[in-house]
Amino acid sequence: MPVDVTLPYDDQNTFAKILRGELPSRKVYEDEWALALHDINPQAPVHVLIVPKGRYVSWDDFSANASDAELAGFNRAIGHAARELGLVETGYRLIANIGIDGHQEFPHLHVHLFGGKPLGPMLTR
Repeated sequence: MPVDVTLPYDDQNTFAKILRGELPSRKVYEDEWALALHDINPQAPVHVLIVPKGRYVSWDDFSANASDAELAGFNRAIGHAARELGLVETGYRLIANIGIDGHQEFPHLHVHLFGGKPLGPMLTR
């Protein structure tokens, strides 16, 4: 069910539980700002989620309320994951689903990193 991003942050969301170590994950990269992990239902040969460690529901929430260090750290984690997975030379796609129309399923900001094959057009027409 898509998320209403106007709701407050839910500490019981799946990513919050993963970040607290209550749920398992297959980590690609982790630092003080973000966690990159393999998606449990991959939609491409490489499908990784990059999650900021702060309590942010959406990109709007994150860009308005995160510190400069959090903003930089999260963006660096995305680049690090792409390099770690060998996607830089051939290319990759980043997607952040936000809100109901964007079909955001978890109320914690995260970015999908897709790669490992030609990905086709951005949106189905």
